Amino acid sequence: MKDLTDIPALMQDIGARAKAAAAELAFAPAEAKQKALEAAAEAVWSRRAEIIAANGKDMEYGTDKGLSKAMLDRLMLDEARIQGIVDGLRAVAAQEDPIGAVMDAWDMPSGLHIERVRTPLGVIGVIYESRPNVTADAGALCLKAGNAVILRGGSESFHSSGAIHACLVEGVKAAGLPEDAIQRVPTRDRAAVKEMLTMTDFIDVIVPRGGKGLVGLVQREARVPVFAHLEGIVHIYVDKDADPVKALKVVMNAKTRRTGICGSAECLLIHRGVLDTIGQGLIKALLDAGVEVRGDETLQAIAGVTAAEESDWGHEYLDMIIAAKVVDDIDAAIAHINRYSSSHTDCILTEDDAAAARFFQRLDSAILMRNASTQFADGGEFGMGAEIGIATGKMHARGPVGAMQLTSFKYQVTGDGTVRS
Repeated sequence: MKDLTDIPALMQDIGARAKAAAAELAFAPAEAKQKALEAAAEAVWSRRAEIIAANGKDMEYGTDKGLSKAMLDRLMLDEARIQGIVDGLRAVAAQEDPIGAVMDAWDMPSGLHIERVRTPLGVIGVIYESRPNVTADAGALCLKAGNAVILRGGSESFHSSGAIHACLVEGVKAAGLPEDAIQRVPTRDRAAVKEMLTMTDFIDVIVPRGGKGLVGLVQREARVPVFAHLEGIVHIYVDKDADPVKALKVVMNAKTRRTGICGSAECLLIHRGVLDTIGQGLIKALLDAGVEVRGDETLQAIAGVTAAEESDWGHEYLDMIIAAKVVDDIDAAIAHINRYSSSHTDCILTEDDAAAARFFQRLDSAILMRNASTQFADGGEFGMGAEIGIATGKMHARGPVGAMQLTSFKYQVTGDGTVRS
């Protein structure tokens, strides 16, 4: 039995075992990794009642902590969501193995043949908050890319994550891979997070997935490289050439489908030229759906709209709340987004190709969309099977982080007694 009170010793042990597992996973056969994920998927489904029971404890804990309705929705697991976890595991299992793939190859006049080949990153530490499905997504993607992973879920999802993690370990063991390939920090003690951030001898990269507080802490204190998954301050701009039917469908889905995910729309920008023809209808539809609309001075003329404060611009609500503003033209929309965006996902609704091209060219968010709900900002919807997060930085990985993004590369150079003159 591990001593869960000596956090430094606990984390050093987990780190050492992860590093040893990573050394084996680096050359593990693609078939073994696929088998492990398929077996894990079967285990999740067969143990779904156990997982739902564990989630019930977490829901009770979250309710007692006063989590918002949207946060409880992120935490909740039912049979349909467990089916989604199973589907994600199977999708990742079925993907082509990225390790060993030749990214590029060329011959030099010196006689050298050079190949750039995909290789694992090593050990990945994933620190996340309330969504228990991240346990499965992160474990699967790291394993597929030949990495060992250390999972540190949030206190709210402690029991759910534990039950899902047990299924992942069952799959790894069934495939004959090292059991330490997927480890979970078995304590709610926040000191474990602090330890992970400084474990440069064992961890190659940290992936934080959560709110601004968590990501800020990691970015400030980590000595290990970080793939930051920053908050989703998602904008939708309704252009003067927007189609009213498409606009209504997209805006309502982007805001109300699931408010607690990072792709949920948080700010609506409306071109002044379509305020009367499209804009007012959008605002009224949001209000009728139970969304609190915090509008600028122009929009406050619509009954039910409350006054927006400066703090509403650039705010991630993760709730049935949206900020809304009227802009004079596309450049004013771009300027607003550049000022307040978190570089996650931003969308334009327009039938004008030139306007869409300008929007795409002049904004540099990780994901830019046209005439599509921002709720599609998800690795699964991008064909990655699952995602470990949406990286909002610009180094190494950006946007949805799937198995391919969890790799590095090495150069393999072949000669024939070749010497340099």
